[in-house]
Amino acid sequence: MKLAVIATLVAGAAAFSPAAPKAASTTALSASFDKELGVQPPLGFFDPMGYLDGESQERFEHLRWVELKHGRVAMLAVVGYLTTAAGVRFPGAEDIPAGFDAIPAVPGMVWAQMVATWALMEAANRDQSETPGVAADWKSEFQGDFRNGALDFGWDKQSDDWKNKKRSIELNNGRAAQMGILGLMVHEQMGNVKTILPLMH
Repeated sequence: MKLAVIATLVAGAAAFSPAAPKAASTTALSASFDKELGVQPPLGFFDPMGYLDGESQERFEHLRWVELKHGRVAMLAVVGYLTTAAGVRFPGAEDIPAGFDAIPAVPGMVWAQMVATWALMEAANRDQSETPGVAADWKSEFQGDFRNGALDFGWDKQSDDWKNKKRSIELNNGRAAQMGILGLMVHEQMGNVKTILPLMH
């Protein structure tokens, strides 16, 4: 189990890398990504495995979307892990333990409900510009922009600098959450997670 968790996390880590320093080029397949959103100190333009060497802007945008999506999932995972570690449970699930011990303890019908929920979320979390009922002139601003032209919570009224700052904050929180959930899972497998989570039940 420990090896499977580590292998999965290492394999997925490549999707979280923004990109590596490279010389500017005029060709589409050798774009420079050092000015992209999310490239910031102290690492700057970071692609130690060279996944973006000679790649196009489209490829970068895909990897950025994968990073954003994994970051959003990781933020939910950290909150969920800490919540259950503190002893919070849904009614009827009071006897289900926290962490990896919950996997065999969760009833089959709950697993079926979770899989159905994930499938619905995956189907809904996409560019809404082609969804029936969405204004024909509305387009998403970036991959991961799931607004629908009706609810934007004031986003359209903000400046580009403000929007980029908020998007950078989300990327950084997602990056931190990915490391956070990895650390929690590793410490749980090492058997010492209760030393870093004193409220764990």
